[in-house]
Amino acid sequence: MAKLNGTILLVDDDQDVLYTARVLLKQYFTNVVTESTPVEIAKHLKKSPPDVVVLDMNFASGDTSGADGLKFLRRVREVAPQVKIVMHTAYGDISLAVEAMKEGATDFITKPWEKEKFVATLKNVYQLGKQERELTTLKSREKTLRKDLDQPFGEMISKSSAMRGVFDTIRKVARTDANVLILGENGTGKELVARELHRQSTRSGEHFIKVDLGALSDSLFESELFGVMKGAFTDAKEDRAGRFEVASGGTLFLDEIGNLPPSLQVKLLSVLQNREIVRLGANIPTPIDVRLLCATNMPISEMGDEGVFRQDLLYRINTVEIHLPPLRKRLDDIPLLANHFLKTYAHKYHKPELTIADQTISHLQNYSWPGNIRELQHAVERAVILAEGPVLLPDDFVLKAHRGTDNQVVSTTTVNLEAIEKETIRKAIQKNQGNLSSAAKELGMGRSTLYRKMKKYGL
Repeated sequence: MAKLNGTILLVDDDQDVLYTARVLLKQYFTNVVTESTPVEIAKHLKKSPPDVVVLDMNFASGDTSGADGLKFLRRVREVAPQVKIVMHTAYGDISLAVEAMKEGATDFITKPWEKEKFVATLKNVYQLGKQERELTTLKSREKTLRKDLDQPFGEMISKSSAMRGVFDTIRKVARTDANVLILGENGTGKELVARELHRQSTRSGEHFIKVDLGALSDSLFESELFGVMKGAFTDAKEDRAGRFEVASGGTLFLDEIGNLPPSLQVKLLSVLQNREIVRLGANIPTPIDVRLLCATNMPISEMGDEGVFRQDLLYRINTVEIHLPPLRKRLDDIPLLANHFLKTYAHKYHKPELTIADQTISHLQNYSWPGNIRELQHAVERAVILAEGPVLLPDDFVLKAHRGTDNQVVSTTTVNLEAIEKETIRKAIQKNQGNLSSAAKELGMGRSTLYRKMKKYGL
């Protein structure tokens, strides 16, 4: 039997009691300390606070009032309020037990004690203290995370006019419970928008839960989102709450919702309509209360028109739409973003003297950034790591493509067929200004085929 990793401090003026208790408790706890003089309690608390103090109620000969015990109980509470206290007396009665509880004792036992009951009481009190400490730590971490999240717009750095509408919409819609659909290319910051909506919402003190639907297999969709009961399938070894339950009261962010196949769209729609989930293997529904935010880089409205994405689900998730512009439409933000990432990575890689030259900024602004802000971030990190001088120059940024005459990023070296197909599709979409019917016609493929390839290549 494994011992509990905790310290028990026994304080009693009867040496026989201390010896017997110590021999017994050493079988169950890693550290058992005994003390016959109550005035020495403070020394033990300051040296190494125990998890549980077992404190006698009476120390003066013939005294049965419990006054000494209550006095030292108060001192323990003053010095180490987190320590659990169990009062110990041979003259226990209800009124004395009630008084000890009022003063902060966790439990009360009488002498002579039964071994099993004595051990069980201390185990329970120890576990209670451990759980309270874990809860305090968890609350502290959550408070810190909320504080970090509470910075205005997090890392949404912009002075571009193209982003003013985004910020205005966030301010207007954040404090409502309206479902929001965030649209934009990969790397434009859709998750940052979702987190900012949560931060400014009335649910900001509750959980923000993200689910990447693009990385979730069809077979795991229900168990991950709705939860599972023990025994529902072979690997279901315990009851587990799904993301909807965990997020209840807070915000649920479904990223890459455009990748959700029709069969799963039906299941999601049912949950949103009924505001309840049923765990796999369960029969009883569980009510849920989430603020739903969704994001995709797919042309989801056109997918709805073509029947690829259910119109009724689309109406549910896009009470308000926020369109994030690509970085090539926010050239004024490149100096701000580049310097922000430079500061971050110069600190991380211990190169605080690094700066970025003006001609380098111009060089970065003359690139179309198909990977958007994420690509810029990685480019700056790589430049900081490889930099040999104190100033980042254009040559420190190894951009693997150049801008062609049609303002598209054109690979100069690749012969990979998939890479060529991806680039051709991207160019066709941009040339036709996002009109997928025209792009598909020009590419010589059907719209459904175009959708599949866009999903495949993350376009």
